[in-house]
Amino acid sequence: MKILDGKIALVSGSGRGIGKAIALKLAGNGAHVVVNDLDNDVAQATAAEIEALGVRAVVCVGDVTAADFGEKFVAAAVDAFGTIDIIVNNAGYAWDSVLQKTSDEQWMAMLDVHLSAPFRILRAAQPVIATAAKAEIAEHGRAQRRTVVNISSVAGLGGNAGQAGYAAGKAGIVGLTKTVMKEWGRYNVTVNAVAFGAIMTRMTAGEAGSSTINVKGKDIKAGVSDEILEAMEKGIPLGRAGTPEEAAGAVYLLCLPEADYITGQVIVAGGGWQL
Repeated sequence: MKILDGKIALVSGSGRGIGKAIALKLAGNGAHVVVNDLDNDVAQATAAEIEALGVRAVVCVGDVTAADFGEKFVAAAVDAFGTIDIIVNNAGYAWDSVLQKTSDEQWMAMLDVHLSAPFRILRAAQPVIATAAKAEIAEHGRAQRRTVVNISSVAGLGGNAGQAGYAAGKAGIVGLTKTVMKEWGRYNVTVNAVAFGAIMTRMTAGEAGSSTINVKGKDIKAGVSDEILEAMEKGIPLGRAGTPEEAAGAVYLLCLPEADYITGQVIVAGGGWQL
């Protein structure tokens, strides 16, 4: 028997990168997963890897910033599995520029994906979680423990030059985490955030591995200059950037039964790097 056997997990932005690593980590420990990505082929490939681990995967393709995505995502879980046990609000990207060059479009895009999207997903999930918890309390005297993990960043805790919108969104998710923790404690839901440092994905790739991300028809450069990457790694006490699998490990820790009494916290997974 695996530690998360039978748990139902929703992981946004789980087609690739950190989100994929989180989905595979949860699945490898027994959870069924609702996979999300903008790209159906990418999402289906991740779902196939999950099912190869002996659990079920359901794909929910869509833009997390769409007004109806929260309901769609939650419905995918309820229709397939009947309930929700774990929510990981992971989807995101960076669209950087210094403050005076940041357009309203950039600013709102960062708040939409990093703050409004998790808000809508949690809002849509609340009736499902509350109904299940109340039924469990009536029958057993206590609701089973459920888990929310929101993804923040060291930029949300300390700010980062050139990332006003990104940092604001990642700071906002901390406030949302602490608020939902207070509202959902009655349902035995733990709500925490993980703030990542430099994790090696296409968002932090050096020039040789740089690419673009297409968001609503606009190509946005992913990756950083080699100089910035070198400076980041020099500032990390462990001497290197983290891997997606290491990032996933921090999320997994908060889903374990041993974390049942940890809630409203921000866990920094950054190798000691602080901005």
